[in-house]
Amino acid sequence: MELLQLEYFRTVARLEHMTRAAQELHIAQPALSKTISRLEEELGVPLFDRQNRQIRLNAYGKAFLKKVETALDVLEEGRREVTDLAGMGRGRIHLATNTLGRITSALGAFREIYPEVNFRILQTSPAHDEEMIQLLESGEVDLCFTASSLDYPGVCERPVLNAEVFLAVPPGHRLATKENIRLEDVADELFIEYKAGHPFRKINESFCHAAGFRPRIVCEVDEPSALGSLVQAGLGVAFMPLCRKDARPAYPMLRIESPNCRRIYSVAWLERRYLSEAARRFRAFLSEYFSEA
Repeated sequence: MELLQLEYFRTVARLEHMTRAAQELHIAQPALSKTISRLEEELGVPLFDRQNRQIRLNAYGKAFLKKVETALDVLEEGRREVTDLAGMGRGRIHLATNTLGRITSALGAFREIYPEVNFRILQTSPAHDEEMIQLLESGEVDLCFTASSLDYPGVCERPVLNAEVFLAVPPGHRLATKENIRLEDVADELFIEYKAGHPFRKINESFCHAAGFRPRIVCEVDEPSALGSLVQAGLGVAFMPLCRKDARPAYPMLRIESPNCRRIYSVAWLERRYLSEAARRFRAFLSEYFSEA
């Protein structure tokens, strides 16, 4: 039994489609089919049920897949440990985030210190925390940088940024000359918000609830950059964090005196999985970087 057979089998089992699996693995379909057939011959049982051109993982295949995934995960952890022994110069970090804009400056600062460390970054949907959990459990990523708690057994989380949230208002707004406001002062304003299900939407609505009102939403967006553009255009007000004091946007950002409006960003990892030296250093670096920023 060869390692390549096991890797091919895991891909076919995941996709349950020989053609797509061959395309993903960049090999010819007949070669892939022959490899799977040879594996089944060695095991003495079929791993897939075949009907016409469709294949489905059967009971034997499901049982074998669990062991294959465990074996390949252990081998991957071994590779990472060996890489650590070779030093940070060969380090790799696989990162998933649902708030890419908030971490890009930290990535650049870390790369200045460790230019040989390579990143592979996956941007996930803010409304689907289960995607991050799945990536951690499968070993596809080492760390997650998230704007909402994953709250899942076996997943460790460390808060690295406690960001104050301001109220952005259009230029010339009746409150534009003020520095501080109470949130109840804008209860009648039109709000620009994230779409329903977005974690920031839930947090923002909790701010309004604490202030005793329900926001009147005039626009719903996906991307943080869209909030600023629509505020600048005068369509409404929006909750926005301020990245740095020296990076104020063209529209006024008012500090909210009450209620206390903050967002907590965390780094998450799977407790049982080995973390490379590069990943551990980056995890520690995030706390230091954001505390200084």
